[in-house]
Amino acid sequence: MNSRTSMQSGEARLERALARGPGGRAPSAQAAHAAERLRARIVADGLADIGYAPVDSPFGTLHAAATRRGLVRLAFPEEHPDAMLERLARRLSPRIVQAPSMLDPVRRELDEYFSGSRRTFEIALDWALIGPFGRRVLRKTAAIPYGAHLSYAEVAAEAGSPRGARAAGNALGANPIPIVIPCHRVLRAGGNLGGYGGGLHRKRWLLSLEQGDIGPSPG
Repeated sequence: MNSRTSMQSGEARLERALARGPGGRAPSAQAAHAAERLRARIVADGLADIGYAPVDSPFGTLHAAATRRGLVRLAFPEEHPDAMLERLARRLSPRIVQAPSMLDPVRRELDEYFSGSRRTFEIALDWALIGPFGRRVLRKTAAIPYGAHLSYAEVAAEAGSPRGARAAGNALGANPIPIVIPCHRVLRAGGNLGGYGGGLHRKRWLLSLEQGDIGPSPG
């Protein structure tokens, strides 16, 4: 077993231990609070590079992950959290721990956004999972105002690639921080929805939310 695998295995054992009480029973509120404090201390002491936590949403449970730089990943319910963590371990670091308190600002701003009371996100972002061209595309996308939209061609042109609409679409489809980086605000020419990694029903709902029309949960 190499050191990377050993570290992941050790952290997995820690996570299981923190999730259990004495004798394998469900933890008490006091034990759960102590476990959360321990997780926070692990992050604060630099023993973990990434913290993650579930986030409630109108779509179901999202999963968010952050580094010390900021939010690095936001996954829709269809992506199993274990798969998300495995990709983060492979791309960034295996030193990952569940740390809900680390994601409190993310949860708060998303709650406010989904309720219609927040128009801009202020949380810091970590762009480490995004390549150079994708970063240009997504930075331009992040600047699209609430309730507005651009076409794929317009985003590509603003990112310095006027003929790169298809490449821009690929970068938007690979957006690791949807909603916060609002790729739902990029449409096809003429106003057609185009694609969306979270499903077109969710893209339609997010656009409706920003127009002041909060409909039924999109699931």
